[in-house]
Amino acid sequence: MSIKQLLKDWEKDRAEWSGAKRFSLQLPVREAARLEALAEMYGQDVNTVFADLLRVALDEVERQFPYVEGARVIAEDEFGDPVFEDAGPMPRFMQLTAKYQAQIDGTEGSE
Repeated sequence: MSIKQLLKDWEKDRAEWSGAKRFSLQLPVREAARLEALAEMYGQDVNTVFADLLRVALDEVERQFPYVEGARVIAEDEFGDPVFEDAGPMPRFMQLTAKYQAQIDGTEGSE
């Protein structure tokens, strides 16, 4: 999701959460004020605004991970050319994300 789409969603007063984990953090005054301003402008709860912005930022971080061609062939494309494993940070990020999601969901080790 882009920031542009997020602003459109806020205009429609759309809030979408499926499960949550509480975090406590300190923000510099300027960032806290900017969050409060967005919340008031769009009639949203400040926690929703913060969570939505964080989700969009994390999506962008994920999109920016570079693909690094590994040594192992994992598939072939539609032309029969080899597709190599990603040796960049994405596989590790996905592995750690799954690990922590399982811990947070309470499903770790229940498979």
